[in-house]
Amino acid sequence: MKINIYIIAKKSNDTYDKLINDFIKMSSKFANISIHYLFNNEISKAQNINEFEAQKVYTKVYTPYLKGFNIALDVLGKQVDTFAFSKLLEDKNEVNFFIGGAYGFQREFLDLCDHTISLSNLTFAHKIATLVLGEQIFRSLSILNNHPYHK
Repeated sequence: MKINIYIIAKKSNDTYDKLINDFIKMSSKFANISIHYLFNNEISKAQNINEFEAQKVYTKVYTPYLKGFNIALDVLGKQVDTFAFSKLLEDKNEVNFFIGGAYGFQREFLDLCDHTISLSNLTFAHKIATLVLGEQIFRSLSILNNHPYHK
């Protein structure tokens, strides 16, 4: 299984990255996971204009990566428990997670995805959302592969 995490952010090396990479490493026996940091001048300019322009550029940047099974993470998405989350990964060859930019997603992008879920009613910084997502991916892969981590 291939899992891609796409995020509108600049790559950095901080404490969060170490923790995120720990979950990716632990998951590697079950899936190949990659994080793709996407940030460019066009995104930066659009975010300085307004929410609508920023969302439009996020859609433009993310759309080429819509292949396989696509899940957008959005505060307005459906909240799922860990078992329902693991079912989203079950029997998939490629799963792509899209973390919204500072202004979230356009409805048009969400409609292109197979599912839209929320990690919480709370709003998280990108690094925290990625860390929570990484842990839930590992937990879900553990469930699907009868690994004792979930217990």
